[in-house]
Amino acid sequence: MATNDIDMNVVRDRIADRFKARRLAMNLPQQELARRSGVPLSTLKRFEREGLISLDSLLRLATVLDCLEDFERLAAEPVPTSVAVSLDALLEARKPRRRATGKRGTRHAV
Repeated sequence: MATNDIDMNVVRDRIADRFKARRLAMNLPQQELARRSGVPLSTLKRFEREGLISLDSLLRLATVLDCLEDFERLAAEPVPTSVAVSLDALLEARKPRRRATGKRGTRHAV
């Protein structure tokens, strides 16, 4: 299994855990959340257990759990990486090269 797959699974599980915690904090049984959102109860149970759900169903749950606005910010603007920022800084700070003192081919006296 690739590293990206592991990271994706961890993220998926964390999202499912957060949704379940939010549902419990709002004192909503699974059946009630399923009814209010229009998401089948079996889909909700699979999501809380395995983290698997369609985007449409996830957004329906988020609407009922009052966290839909969190998705509005998802991947909204590209953020420059620190490497790109540091390269930009290096390019801005780069000074033109100066010619060495003395004439080419001559040696300085010691």
